[in-house]
Amino acid sequence: MFTTRPELLGTFGAVTSTHWLATGSGMSMLERGGNAFDAGVASAFVLQVVEPHLVGPGGDVPIVFHSAKTGKTEVLCGQATAPAGATIEHYRAEGLKLIPGNGLLATVIPGAFDAWMVLLRDHGTMTVRDVLEPAIHYAQNGHPLLPRVANTIAGLKDFFEKEWPTTAELFVPKGALPQARKLFRNEKLAETWARIIREAESAGADRERQIEKAREAFYKGFVAEAIDAFARDNAVMDESGERHRGVISADDMAGWQATYDAPASLDYGDFRVHKTGPWGQGPVFLQTLSILKNFDIGAMGHSSAEFVHVLTEAMKLAFADREIYYGDPNFTDVPLDALLSDAYGTERARLIGDNASLDLRPGTVDGRAEQVARGLAALERLSLTGTASAANEPTTAEMRSARRGDTVHVDAVDRWGNMMAAMPSGGWFQSSPVIPELGFMLNTRAQMFWLEDGLPTSLAPGKRPRTTLTPTLAEKDGKPYMVFGSPGGDQQEQWQLQFFLRHAHHGLNLQEAIDLPMSHTGHFPSSFYPRQRRPGNLTIEETFGEEVLADLVARGHDVERSPEWTIGRLVAAARDADGLLHAAATPRLMQAYAAAR
Repeated sequence: MFTTRPELLGTFGAVTSTHWLATGSGMSMLERGGNAFDAGVASAFVLQVVEPHLVGPGGDVPIVFHSAKTGKTEVLCGQATAPAGATIEHYRAEGLKLIPGNGLLATVIPGAFDAWMVLLRDHGTMTVRDVLEPAIHYAQNGHPLLPRVANTIAGLKDFFEKEWPTTAELFVPKGALPQARKLFRNEKLAETWARIIREAESAGADRERQIEKAREAFYKGFVAEAIDAFARDNAVMDESGERHRGVISADDMAGWQATYDAPASLDYGDFRVHKTGPWGQGPVFLQTLSILKNFDIGAMGHSSAEFVHVLTEAMKLAFADREIYYGDPNFTDVPLDALLSDAYGTERARLIGDNASLDLRPGTVDGRAEQVARGLAALERLSLTGTASAANEPTTAEMRSARRGDTVHVDAVDRWGNMMAAMPSGGWFQSSPVIPELGFMLNTRAQMFWLEDGLPTSLAPGKRPRTTLTPTLAEKDGKPYMVFGSPGGDQQEQWQLQFFLRHAHHGLNLQEAIDLPMSHTGHFPSSFYPRQRRPGNLTIEETFGEEVLADLVARGHDVERSPEWTIGRLVAAARDADGLLHAAATPRLMQAYAAAR
């Protein structure tokens, strides 16, 4: 079939990401003798510079990876926790019923930096200087500003100048809007990273000691001190329409570090798929696969109405369970084994008929009928229901709201068999004001908590929010095979599933599977403020064709047509058993890139 670009093949190494400069920077690490982990770390820091509307140093990241040295597949959790002062009582006292989607009250501890340093220390080969220098180069000397970034800044200029002056100082200096495709600099961020390097190298020549010193500088040193002071001293406007101070402190920063988790996994035909645990939405992918085992996906056309209908209905069921059961396992007893069992998948599959469902239908496992009833009642009270477009949802139909951030992605595979997929997010410039001493912003991941007691995702100090960030690693025939992902909030799993099923069942190569038209549903409550739900929604690219669209309307789906090339930001890389490497990236938004040789 025709594709927009070739699937890249090679034997040396492959890097894919949502921006060509990040991909090139990661590939340069491989060229210098580094491994996939060095490449992934370098790419991630460049993404913080060149996609500031989607990710920043104050954000978070889950990483799923396989180490050829240890033979283990693991998840590194860079999703940090709520601060000690983040209590339901405090937020209610501030007059809030939902946690705003921006501002300082929505901030959890920034987790990405520590996760990248731990990955570099334990599995990489390069120094802090090596992996930070590409990001420093683009921050100090400039990078060509994406048109999408320039447009977003223009749309927020008045707000920044009125309410977030430190952001205006960086992104609208002296009232001048930055121009698309012209060089844009963030010299203060370059200074922050340069200081991190100086403090790291003060530990001497030992690579691991340098990394530990860098972690200390961020979480116990000048970075933590600046974050503490800014959150304490500034009351800033947020989406509630009021000004609030943050609750994050230097003590919160000092008391947290990234951790290793066992992945949640599921066998599916020749594949074994690895995802994050239920502190993220990763198991939704696995639950959907468990349901789809009961259908002959390979007999359906890869872009047929039947394929879209069955997949959409299966995802509705899995996402309904997400709302009732998922949460931080350190606080919540999540019945994951039951949710991923073949028996439960078969039971859920029986609910899929010829017509679209309009109800939120969680299942009952381990006798938890009371939990289901309580959760449904809470969702009815707390989430919005409507048919209007979800203006606060990231990356749907060319990012409907230019004021909403999103996510980025990076994959790396090397000739030794190491591979990793990471989904960095948070800390974009729409999230909260720039901390002037640091040149970056904080995240808004706390908006995914509910301000109601007794739910798996109720706000609590020290608790991880149920993130949407969900990279994927798949084994094939018992060997690590493929890493992939897509930004897009609640849509991440949905687009990844379409890609994976088309590759697994229809024999399409990575680029072919990425280039095909995409769809998703907003049937379940959004993870993002204002937590809207759109029963029966099916957003779908028009390139599926009029016959398919008409069929889906006839089945009862509330079809929202999206122009071609506007849904999904998938990238992927794979390694065959014989060492042949594959890489591919979406043409959508015209910035993702794959490199391989």
